[in-house]
Amino acid sequence: MSELRDTRLEKAKALKELGLAPYALNYDPSHRTATLQSDHADLAKGEERDVQVSVAGRVLTRRVMGKLAFFTLADESGTIQLYIEKASLEAAASSAQEIAPEDKAVEEKAAQAKAVEAKASEDQVSEASRPSAFVQLTTLVDAGDWIGVSGILRRTDRGELSVKVLQWQMLSKSLQPLPDKWHGLADVEKRYRQRYLDLIVTPQSRETFRRRALMVSAIRRWLDERNFLEIDTPVLQSEAGGAEARPFITHHNTLDLPLYLRIATELHLKRLVVGGFERVYELGRIFRNEGVSTRHNPEFTTVEVYQAYADYIDMMDLTEQLIASVCQQVCGSTRITYQGTEIDLTPSWRRATMHELVLEATGLDFNAFADHSEAALAMDAAGLEVPKAADSVGRLLNEAFEQAVEATLIQPTFVTDYPIEISPLARPHRSKPGMVERFELFMVGRETANAFSELIDPLDQRQRLEAQQLRRQAGDLEAHGVDEDFLQALEVGMPPTGGLGIGIDRLVMLLTDSPSIRDVIAFPLLRPENRTSTDLPGTVTVDN
Repeated sequence: MSELRDTRLEKAKALKELGLAPYALNYDPSHRTATLQSDHADLAKGEERDVQVSVAGRVLTRRVMGKLAFFTLADESGTIQLYIEKASLEAAASSAQEIAPEDKAVEEKAAQAKAVEAKASEDQVSEASRPSAFVQLTTLVDAGDWIGVSGILRRTDRGELSVKVLQWQMLSKSLQPLPDKWHGLADVEKRYRQRYLDLIVTPQSRETFRRRALMVSAIRRWLDERNFLEIDTPVLQSEAGGAEARPFITHHNTLDLPLYLRIATELHLKRLVVGGFERVYELGRIFRNEGVSTRHNPEFTTVEVYQAYADYIDMMDLTEQLIASVCQQVCGSTRITYQGTEIDLTPSWRRATMHELVLEATGLDFNAFADHSEAALAMDAAGLEVPKAADSVGRLLNEAFEQAVEATLIQPTFVTDYPIEISPLARPHRSKPGMVERFELFMVGRETANAFSELIDPLDQRQRLEAQQLRRQAGDLEAHGVDEDFLQALEVGMPPTGGLGIGIDRLVMLLTDSPSIRDVIAFPLLRPENRTSTDLPGTVTVDN
């Protein structure tokens, strides 16, 4: 690798000696490669079209065959072949030196620019010994280099639309070789560590992140068109709340204040509703100091939406309309394929309670159990694990759901009516004691959205947060603390409100057929190379 780098450094030096800057200031291409491919699809084999074009991009491949060479040039939109013919390139270079009198001012400016770039020393290459334009291009340009070229269009005898190169310019000399053209990046972890290489050699990766960007724009546009306002909330918070999650802790030096990176945007968006905004949302980064797996990354993206005068049923309607619309815009259909399975996102989606789904999957009716002991014995008899932390019937119901049901929910399904013990921010159910008005959306066995009829009773909310605080003091690092400012805001008065959170990364996974969350996050968090888990304090668990 060092020998290849040394060779490329020598080529960069040779470019300087020829007065050709290896790192240009700018370039102004007239077209993108995809536009040329579409606009000139009618050009017949073996024919040329005298249309002056210029393109810029990275050289992916190169073939030199005597007095003819073929390069593949890639820009963001696609690729095009460069047809480099020695006679044509050198004739164009020769004619370019014959500048008309009216162009003297241009010539003088060009000469001044050349003088700045070139080395004013005796080792400059003389015109007599100067390599021809064809030799320069074919010997000093490597795969990986960025170049700009101009010329006319030609369709080769094999049918490949090409730019017949008449002029070229080095834009940026690459000192490192690209991964093998045919094998790409076989090392999956290297794809995540060196995403720039992955994007260069893997068109599917570029398409994934293009779709992600389109999806985020479509979500914002859909909400904006329905009078939702996006308002930023703080990332640094004095009390992390809005979810059951372990936060990252930091410190503000000037204020000598411990702070948390936010685990949700919920509590601040609710403050905005208290303040009079009836429809608000924020699409942004969330940070949770938790495990890493194919569906979890400590830094991820959500959109949280709050609508005054709505409840969780309204939020179900909003969720399926929003996701179906985004899918139609990004994928062209509400029917997609994920890992070989067709997923139908056409509304309306299945709605079922947690009780119903657990009964259907296990035969256990948690409504019939008198107490925790009876529910635990029934779970054990059914072959389900009974964790010690599941200290109530409601928590056992949730455990049974996670173990026996969650992975089976492939088509979009709203799971409704959750136990109050695991939903400290949701409103008590209007007709089911011990339950709350909450749903989670599951698709392909993964939770993708979470929503409530929001709890607006400040006294009830205080009791629940204080209960969470006791769990935290007992060692539950994911339990809520008591956010006094949020409770004070509720006492000012919050209208009935429906709230929704959607995991952007998991939705992107679905719409791009990506098996791992690391495939849809451009720069996922990874353990540093050459360090083992024993080297890292507080190492997160890894679930592959």
